[in-house]
Amino acid sequence: MQEPVADPRVYFAAERTLLAWLRTGIAIMAFGFVVARFGLFLRLLRLQAAAVAPPGPGLSPYVGTALVVLGVVATGAGAVQYQRYNRQLPPAARPTPRAHWLPLALAWALVGIGVLLGIGLVR
Repeated sequence: MQEPVADPRVYFAAERTLLAWLRTGIAIMAFGFVVARFGLFLRLLRLQAAAVAPPGPGLSPYVGTALVVLGVVATGAGAVQYQRYNRQLPPAARPTPRAHWLPLALAWALVGIGVLLGIGLVR
């Protein structure tokens, strides 16, 4: 008996899901960066308006860093889930000319960049 031909749409659906996780992680990291830097902008405005010593940094750098960390976790979780799902697929279900490692490399590069961004916001 002949085995049924694997449907490549299953693999492409998994890849689209990974890319959705990547978009979500990037958006959360970008929002965290904006939150952290907006607090700095407000401090500069207060300093210009009143010629006194600026108040402390407030919560915005910490909230922004927490959002960046959340984006890193979302990106990493999406990459791990994609990796697990791909291991379960039979080799015939994966399209051969595709570079299956490319989406994972992108995901882990974004995780690394997010970690560096989070470290930079804490300083």
